[in-house]
Amino acid sequence: MRIEITSKQITITDSMRSKIEDRFEKLEKLQIPFIKPHCIITKQNKNIKIETTIGVPQGKIFAHAEHTDLYVAIGHLFQKIERQLNKHLHKSEAARAKNNGKDQCRSGEISGETSTTDESDNKISMNG
Repeated sequence: MRIEITSKQITITDSMRSKIEDRFEKLEKLQIPFIKPHCIITKQNKNIKIETTIGVPQGKIFAHAEHTDLYVAIGHLFQKIERQLNKHLHKSEAARAKNNGKDQCRSGEISGETSTTDESDNKISMNG
């Protein structure tokens, strides 16, 4: 995978490049194909800001992080990216995507009937 890394005020060292590439390799375990990942590193006052845009099937992932230490900012950035990728990966499995059980009712997996229980189970006794 080719990762484009650009910087405006900082020269990109080999250790910076390898740290970013290592973090992208860890994200490959999610098995989502990345389309043109691009990182931008800028220096703002005492903080270093890193932004990343990644194209994924059916969308884009964008995240940014700021910190005084570049490597801490990279760690925060990739935590945000991983959360977004997990959400993107499991979006079809989410409860909101399953029509709140309507498909299961239609197929007969569950019924809309109330279950009958013994009324003694429903009594609440208070000692006092």
